[in-house]
Amino acid sequence: MTPDEGLLSHVHNRGHGCQHIILIDPGKQSAEVAAKRAVIAVETGSRMIFVGGSTDTPDDVVHETCKAIQEILELKTFTASQDPTADEDVWKVPVVLFPGGAHALSPAADGILFMMLMNSKSRRFLIGEQLRGAPALKQYGVETIPTGYLVFSPGGRVGEVGDADLVNSGQEELVYSYALTAKMYGFNTLYLEAGSGSSTQVDSNSIQAARQVSELCLIVGGGIRNEEQAAKAAAAGANWVVTGTLTEDATSDAELKSRLEAVIRGIQSSSS
Repeated sequence: MTPDEGLLSHVHNRGHGCQHIILIDPGKQSAEVAAKRAVIAVETGSRMIFVGGSTDTPDDVVHETCKAIQEILELKTFTASQDPTADEDVWKVPVVLFPGGAHALSPAADGILFMMLMNSKSRRFLIGEQLRGAPALKQYGVETIPTGYLVFSPGGRVGEVGDADLVNSGQEELVYSYALTAKMYGFNTLYLEAGSGSSTQVDSNSIQAARQVSELCLIVGGGIRNEEQAAKAAAAGANWVVTGTLTEDATSDAELKSRLEAVIRGIQSSSS
């Protein structure tokens, strides 16, 4: 973030078109590897870093990952500040928690998606985890981003663990009602999720239905693995496109960079 730009302003990115978020699961690589992947993502064009995903990753692992990413971003910012040809603002990218529950928090994060899994059938994910996590977040001083979280079929692990009443293609009126409800609750962000590693992404009609509530920032993730899929989500009205599995599966830094370049190229081609 630039010095005069707050976290919510960055998230809402009005006037900047659709942008990319890399999701880093701290349970799937070391903190050092996570930090290295974050650097590659930012160099390639990612403008936000989510840390989280797994439902059983303890907070000390989450914290070490957040801390490692923040440290390397600070180092990159300082290095750029010493080079008159470099743009240090490129490295001022927020690190935001995408928690699997109240156990996965860190004071090293810039913010957290403070989410209600709106289509969960379980009180735990409607309010229970939030009640557990709120005192710690207050103590840490981590900024909250009020977020409605909506899981679509096939849903993946999050749909299963979250006991979600999955939204299906063709239920655009229901999606619009969820988006309107999110706005009326005071959420400023709505996350449309197909599930990590999903075989399909959130369909364009559903994104367009949510986009009718223009005040909401739309984050779309799950099942997005290539340029065409990223372009499809951006063209339908997403403010942010999230990829996670795409990066986890990369076998080298070069492959990771190539995959991210393709996704970001797709986003930019549809939101310019």
